[in-house]
Amino acid sequence: MPELPERILELRKLIADYRDAYYNNDQSPVSDSEYDLLEAELKKLEANSPGSNLSSPTTTVGSGAGSVFDPVVHGEKMMSLDNVFDTDGLIGWAARAGQGPYLCEPKIDGLAVSLTYRQGVLVRAATRGDGETGEDITQNALTIQGVPHRLKGAGHPELIEVRGEVFFELADFAVLNAGIIKAGGKPFANPRNSASGSLRQKDPTVSASRPLRMLVHGFGVWQSEAKSQSEVYRQLAEWGLPTTSRYEVLSTIQDVLKYVADLERNRAKVEHEIDGVVIKVDDLAVQKQLGFTSRAPRWAIAYKYPPEQVNTKLLDIRVSIGRTGRATPFAVLAPVTVAGSEVEFATLHNQEQVEAKGLLIGDTVVLRKAGDVIPEILGPVVELRDGSEKKFVMPTICPECRALLAPASEKDVDLRCQNSKDCPAQLRERIAYIGSRAALDIEALGYVSASALTNPVFPVQAPIRTEADLFSLSMEQLLPIKSKVLDPDTGLPKHDADGNEKVVDYFQKKDKSPSETAIKLLANLEIAKTRPLWRLLVALSIRHVGPVAARALADNFGSFDAIFGATEAQLAEVDGVGPALANSIISWLEEDWHRNILESWKQSGVQMSTPGHKGPGAQKPEGIFSGLSIVVTGSMESMTREQVEALVIENGGKAASSVSKNTAFLIAGPGAGSKLTKAEALGVEVISEQVFLAKLQSPAN
Repeated sequence: MPELPERILELRKLIADYRDAYYNNDQSPVSDSEYDLLEAELKKLEANSPGSNLSSPTTTVGSGAGSVFDPVVHGEKMMSLDNVFDTDGLIGWAARAGQGPYLCEPKIDGLAVSLTYRQGVLVRAATRGDGETGEDITQNALTIQGVPHRLKGAGHPELIEVRGEVFFELADFAVLNAGIIKAGGKPFANPRNSASGSLRQKDPTVSASRPLRMLVHGFGVWQSEAKSQSEVYRQLAEWGLPTTSRYEVLSTIQDVLKYVADLERNRAKVEHEIDGVVIKVDDLAVQKQLGFTSRAPRWAIAYKYPPEQVNTKLLDIRVSIGRTGRATPFAVLAPVTVAGSEVEFATLHNQEQVEAKGLLIGDTVVLRKAGDVIPEILGPVVELRDGSEKKFVMPTICPECRALLAPASEKDVDLRCQNSKDCPAQLRERIAYIGSRAALDIEALGYVSASALTNPVFPVQAPIRTEADLFSLSMEQLLPIKSKVLDPDTGLPKHDADGNEKVVDYFQKKDKSPSETAIKLLANLEIAKTRPLWRLLVALSIRHVGPVAARALADNFGSFDAIFGATEAQLAEVDGVGPALANSIISWLEEDWHRNILESWKQSGVQMSTPGHKGPGAQKPEGIFSGLSIVVTGSMESMTREQVEALVIENGGKAASSVSKNTAFLIAGPGAGSKLTKAEALGVEVISEQVFLAKLQSPAN
């Protein structure tokens, strides 16, 4: 056999090393996307070197069994899956596999495990290993939530091997890592490594202490009489085995492509990591006809999404200032493309999270960006540290105005800039918030407009020095403004290809006439003057006063004069307000410049009361939820949580913040956590967003 090209040998060693780290040491030196590119390159080189794929990792599965547990020989080989990365690849596979129906399901990014049941009793569990031989993890698998020790029902086969994925839900992963770091341990880089490391523990009590979960998606040894993969899934579910509720059986490849696109669009709402869709020929007889290659079934394929997880370098940790002065650390990253866009920054929420994630400046980190969700650092790749990394120290001075950063109260864990009136960052954020859908919903007042209005390029003076100036803006003030283009997540200037800060004429065209944005902004501001009282109250950025509390205050008092003329005790008596929020309102009004905002808005023609309101204590809105306390939790699909709460209030209900025995029902979406647990414990009805909307449309229900 001729000598192999040097690059083939290099790639084989890299892939073998990465597989060993991934499967046997629960480490990810490179991201999945980087690994896929290396494997694709090796396949291409081998295709051009006939015979070179003998003994290649491209023809094998996983990695050899580790030395931690006893080896287990699988009854039938645990195969891997071939991948496609685009529509053409999927259509090409379908042409080879034949017509549907096809079973589609999310591709879980977890640890492949085989469960063996004899006469309905779980007798062995094993990792995939190299496909032929895995590791015996039976005692640990017995601790996985939802995995039955004995199958339900009757008619169980003498012997059945069930295959599936073990994983952590994202919320559980965050809690687990924080606990490990607090105890002085080494954090996991991502949920997959976390699940693998938790399951591959010599002491089963460690596995038992961690909220592992499993979903089954196939079988090995089993003389089944089922005719289809979907029939198998129904049978497994009847026996009490955990199966995904997200699978669908579809007739055509066009339907499959729609499923793939829909799941990708909603990928961020899935409670665990997925990296694509698995498509299988549903008919078991056709599966048997198609057979297998040396490593994968011909009747199944994995459609891999663009990577939502990549590895990159954490260059620095800096601090941004929000509209209430809150100082938030954010990561400065070596630019990297993830989920289809280039990312340079990622929020870190607070200094406790930096510590909880175990991050050091200079780390290689795992970055996740799901769809339009803000990029998130999952954790560091600890094994790649070289000793040059350094710890982040939270600053005590505001990076924009140099004022002191300090807690607002003794119990406040966040540091806040104390210069609320003159800090340019706080003003910019407050003005942008006024334009947001949560407040006055002013289309032309986005982040760039807010930046231009509060911090134009010298020598133009800022037309907005406080919120008092907003509703008196004129075209003459807008036209001369040149503005830096800022990143909305960090407030940092964006740069052009030459490294210069981007500067734009934001409110005028090249011929010096007003831009469409300038014309629209002034028109939008006129409309905003008549927004409902509760929206205007939210727009003031009084700490703790969000849409729910603002609605309660507006419904009760009916005007700014009545709200700000009330005593702290009178405010606190309003349902949904309470002492802390009442104190916040009183404290806000004590500032002269805050009172100037109210007076200026009034002089500019802002509607400062609710037309027709009969004054403090007026009757609350009536509706189908009158007298009911309703809680919203998790992610909503068609609207925000705040919008759902607004619908509750508009229809007479109370949008409560916590679950109690008096809660009428809980509206729960993906990612629901402790509130859902408490509701189930108290026997409170739990409904979906769709059921809630149906209740609105059909009051009789």
